[in-house]
Amino acid sequence: MKEKLKILVVDDDRRMVRTLSDILKVKGYEPIEAYSGEEAVVKSQEKGLDCVLMDIKMPGINGVEALHLIKTAAPNLPVVLMSAYAAQEQVEEAKKQGAYTVLTKPIDIQILLSFLSLLRKEESILVVDDDPAFCRTIKDILEVKGYSVETEMDAANVLGRMESDYKLAVVLDLKLGNVDGLEVLKKIRVRYPTKPVILVTGYGGEMAATISQGDQIGAYACLYKPLEIDTLIGIIEEVSRRKKQTLLGESFDEQKMIRG
Repeated sequence: MKEKLKILVVDDDRRMVRTLSDILKVKGYEPIEAYSGEEAVVKSQEKGLDCVLMDIKMPGINGVEALHLIKTAAPNLPVVLMSAYAAQEQVEEAKKQGAYTVLTKPIDIQILLSFLSLLRKEESILVVDDDPAFCRTIKDILEVKGYSVETEMDAANVLGRMESDYKLAVVLDLKLGNVDGLEVLKKIRVRYPTKPVILVTGYGGEMAATISQGDQIGAYACLYKPLEIDTLIGIIEEVSRRKKQTLLGESFDEQKMIRG
C-alpha cells in the first residue's frame, strides 16, 4: 500500500486550515497544518512532504515571501497558492517564484483534488530507439530520477505500448532502422494530439529539415545525440509540471519547447 501524500496546508485563518485538512483526510491524504508563513517555511523542510497549499495574504511573511524561501530550500516541491483578492502583480510574482498557480477563494475542491490525484500517479516515459544501449542508458538515468521507463525498439509497437497505461511523454529517435521517426510521430499525433514527444537524433545539422518538419507536426522538443542528460531531464520535469498545471487552470502548449 502506498504511503499517503503529505500536504502542507497554510493559512492564518484556522477554520480554513481545518476545513481543507478535513477534506484531505477523507480523500486519503495526510494534511500538515501551519498558520503563518514563518511556520510554513519551517514545516516545508519536513521529510517526505509532497505539496504545499498556502494562502497569500498572511501577517508577517506573506505567501509569496514564504514561497521564495521554500523554493530556495526545496526547488522541486510543488506549491499552490490561494487568495480571495490577490493583485495581478502578486499573482505574476508568485508564478515567477515557482508557484504552480494561484487559486481563487473559495477554492474549487474538485480542481484541487484532480491536481493532487496526478501527484499520486507514477510518471511513465516511453523511450523509442533501435539502439539497445541508448535505451538502457536513458532508462537507468530516468529511473534514478523517479520515473517509470519503458523502452521499445520496434516502431510498429509504439501505439500499442502507449495504450497500456498513462505516459507522461515519449522520447523518439528520428531514425528507427528503415522506419522514419516522423511517420511514427504522425501516428502518435493522430491518436494522442497533445502528448509531448521529444525527438532525438544522432545526425546533427543534416537533419535540420527533418527537425523543422517535426516542429510542424507537433514535436515538443528535439535534442541531438550524444544527449545532454540534464537538458533531457529538465524538459521532462517541465512537461510534468505543466501537465499538472493544466488541472489548476493554467494553459499548456505541447509545441512550445521545440529546439534543435
